[in-house]
Amino acid sequence: MSCLPGAESHYWWKGRLERARETLMIIKTSRARLAEAMRCLADAHPYTVPELLALPVAAGGRPYLRWLQHACR
Repeated sequence: MSCLPGAESHYWWKGRLERARETLMIIKTSRARLAEAMRCLADAHPYTVPELLALPVAAGGRPYLRWLQHACR
């Protein structure tokens, strides 16, 4: 997990343009654990509609990808 503080988000909410300071969190997991991770994050998040996105990994270093697969068991 990586936390990147200092993000400024601009978004429409209930018909108004909002602006908020946020921390971007990047969480790495496996496809097999994705649904569980999304459920846990949604349950714990204070927003009504949290920004939860799953992005595919197009490529990566083989040693890192092996480590990640092992770490997500």
